[in-house]
Amino acid sequence: MSQEQHRTLGEIAADTRYPIDAFHFVRRGLDYTVHRVHANPEELSEVERHVSGEQLSEGLRDFAVDQYGRLARTVLDRWQIRETDDFGQIVFSMVDGGLMQATESDTVHDFEGLFGFDEAFATEVPLDRVPMEGFEQDAVEQI
Repeated sequence: MSQEQHRTLGEIAADTRYPIDAFHFVRRGLDYTVHRVHANPEELSEVERHVSGEQLSEGLRDFAVDQYGRLARTVLDRWQIRETDDFGQIVFSMVDGGLMQATESDTVHDFEGLFGFDEAFATEVPLDRVPMEGFEQDAVEQI
């Protein structure tokens, strides 16, 4: 796609079922992921900064949890993002609109079925990770 054919993020979002906030999330999540995967991404060429669909999906999951905590799944659901396939649809809408780049081997299928959101955004904390040191039983009983 040539420079003059680039579409705005709003135009791209309007052609999908996803709100513009979902696109902003994916763009910010891409930056988050690139910085996690590559030590000094600003020193790399665009080709060297590439991340796979799997890396990006995992990064977007972690970014959502970092940004929204236990509400991550709820926020993504509000934006119609309910599976990793949705990440791929958003990414390739931006690729097609000229706002992101993909390698020749990248496809929307790279995002399909990578993990289930039920497990990825489970909010249960294993009991062995709950701190007990300094816990005052009397303080709880007073409540």
